[in-house]
Amino acid sequence: MNRIFQWLLTCVFVAVSSFVVAAETPPNIIVVMADDVGYEALGVYGGESYETPHLDALASSGLRGMHCYSMPVCHPTRITFMTGQYPKHVNNPKWGSFPRALEQQTIAQSMKQAGYRTVVTGKWQLALLKDDLQQPHRMGFDEYCVFGWHEGPRYHDPMIYVNGEVDEAARDQFGPDVYREYLEQFVLADREKPFFAFYSMALCHDVTDDLEKPVPYSPSGEYLTYEEMALEMDRQMGLLVKFLEAHGLRENTVLIFTTDNGTAARSCSHFENGRYIKPPVFHMFKGKRLQGGKGKLDDTGTRVPLIVSWPGTVKPGVVSNALVDMSDFYATCIELAGGKLPVGLDSLSFVPALSGRPVSRNWAYAEHGGKFWVRDQRYKMYDNGRFVEVSQTEPGVETLLKGPLDKEAAASKRLLEKTVFQLTN
Repeated sequence: MNRIFQWLLTCVFVAVSSFVVAAETPPNIIVVMADDVGYEALGVYGGESYETPHLDALASSGLRGMHCYSMPVCHPTRITFMTGQYPKHVNNPKWGSFPRALEQQTIAQSMKQAGYRTVVTGKWQLALLKDDLQQPHRMGFDEYCVFGWHEGPRYHDPMIYVNGEVDEAARDQFGPDVYREYLEQFVLADREKPFFAFYSMALCHDVTDDLEKPVPYSPSGEYLTYEEMALEMDRQMGLLVKFLEAHGLRENTVLIFTTDNGTAARSCSHFENGRYIKPPVFHMFKGKRLQGGKGKLDDTGTRVPLIVSWPGTVKPGVVSNALVDMSDFYATCIELAGGKLPVGLDSLSFVPALSGRPVSRNWAYAEHGGKFWVRDQRYKMYDNGRFVEVSQTEPGVETLLKGPLDKEAAASKRLLEKTVFQLTN
């Protein structure tokens, strides 16, 4: 019996130690958050309009999550990611702001406390930095390299802040290259401590359209099309993976890819007669033609990709149906780092899914415009009590359920009703 007991203890230890990393060898963590890219845009999920070979390969090398949900638009997603709490639980910060009272409780602060160096590159959106150049530092990022959100261009002739100063040399470069290369320089600056990087991609959001003068065109004479941005997003991811491989960092780096909301419905093409022209964005998904659904509370606006690659630890080719929402990246990163999770968060770790084990989340959440929903993989309930079945093959299609329900639907409805009640009382 003692031998059996020892064997069981050994199995438990091995299973746990595979994902709770020893303090002397914690993994590096990069969270990539692309902008305005729904799950249906990527080839690995069934997208047919944009070639994404690097992201497809990344998904094949590890885990592909099938049920990851964002907010329908970018700012509330970033609030949720940074705080591990839903916007309604932090007083719904106004667009482009972040609560001062929470600056010491961000994911970056918790990662610093766990012994990590921290950096953010790309899109910030939590302040106009010209008015508050120290905000990223106060929120826990040792370094930052981000474009001036609503202050200047993000792609061609970009206006980029680096640690409190405008990087004049960057104006002669291509923004997406600058953000990635800064991340790479940060990584190599200190190989003694693990790093946590929030790579908040500018891609695939179109250009800033509210400046006094229109931002510069691309070499084509127009703004980058959505297809061009999708191809560039994939190229940047390929270059990042190549960099990690070249410097022997691939196996000790957890690389997580997700996005902030669904694909844009329209995207700027050019400036004409004093206004921006924004053609609709359509793409093919599993034989169907879809328009981007950013801003909608259905799957076209809130269902986003989730890829986790960690060679040697996460098995290749894993397809997970675990429920994940934007609050969960906080708890997940803290668990991977072996850090301490603050109390009172909405965040639940999806680390168990990396080894095929069940996660503790049994409902996901999204909100927009004073409305919200909770859902499982198949059913969804809105804050007004509307109960629907979500199509698994046609993004955006929901069927209102009335009358007698089968056993599965009835059980889901009871759970979601209870959750809505808790969230509204």
